[in-house]
Order: sequence, then C-alpha cells, then structure tokens
Amino acid sequence: MKKKILAICGSTRKNSANLQIIRFVEQMSVDGLQFEIYNDIDKLPHFNPDLDKDSAPPIVEEFRNKIKNADGVLICTPEYVFSLPGSLKNAIEWCVSTTIFSEKPVALITASAHGAKGHESLRLIMRTIYAALRDDTQLLIQGAKGKIDSTGKITDPIIADQLSNLITAFTGQVTNSSTD
Repeated sequence: MKKKILAICGSTRKNSANLQIIRFVEQMSVDGLQFEIYNDIDKLPHFNPDLDKDSAPPIVEEFRNKIKNADGVLICTPEYVFSLPGSLKNAIEWCVSTTIFSEKPVALITASAHGAKGHESLRLIMRTIYAALRDDTQLLIQGAKGKIDSTGKITDPIIADQLSNLITAFTGQVTNSSTD
C-alpha cells in the first residue's frame, strides 16, 4: 500500500518553480508514495488564536485533517524577503495549537533565487513544532528558475540527483515511521 504524502507549495503562483519541483518529485515517486498537492494555502483565513478556541474555521480543520491523515508532508517553498511566504507561514501557524506535525516525517525544499534565510526559517519553525526532520530530507535549491525549463523539467543534473536522493531518503523515512 502506498504511503500518503501531502505536498504543500509555498508559492501561490500558478505553475511556479516550486509547484514544478513538487510535480517532479511526485513523478519520481510513483512506486512508493501517493501524493496530494494542497493548493489552498492562500484561501486559509489569517491566523487568529481567538478563532481557534473550540474549533477552527472549516477550511482550517480540513487542512489540519489532511496533514493528520498523511504519512508524511513535503513542503516546497520560495523565499520572500529573506523569509517564508506569508501564506505558508499562516498555514503553519494554524497548526501550532495542535500536535499534527509532532514526529510526522517532513521533507523540506526551498527553491528560490537565494533561499538560505527562508530555508533556515522553515527548518526552525518545523523543529519548533516537532516535525520529524532529517538532514537528507532537506534541500536548498538556489537559482531555482535557471534550473527548471518552461515545461517543468529539471535541467540541472546535480539538482535532479539531489532531488532523487531526497526522494529516496524521504520514502525510507515515511515507510519506516509509524505516524498513526
């Protein structure tokens, strides 16, 4: 039985480099993982702890359930102004009052022009909410737009190899974890 992966794209742009990378990872993973790409982070309301007391808004509950029911989560994001895109940070903030990321296998890809500060920020946030992170399931792709063509093909063989290694490591982590 294939393991369920929830892929979250930090970019809200149609056909972004980050979405193309997620699709590449999905195509490379057909044997072991079943992907669902979550496309609604820009539809989540602004995080407000007052709205999260008894039950969160329905769209937030749906998002949380997708994470809860996934065997692993892949986040692929750009860096905006040396940090995470606001919509991605907002989505993660809706999960802080829960334990849905605790010990959940998570793969992180930051694909941007530079990306180092955004990647560092994402790693810190995910560690803070106790996601199961490993060094071999994290990748920083600098100069991302120059490494992907207009059809979504990864044109840089080094990046393609790094993504392949990440997929292998993440598949192993998800397969060997018990996130029930």
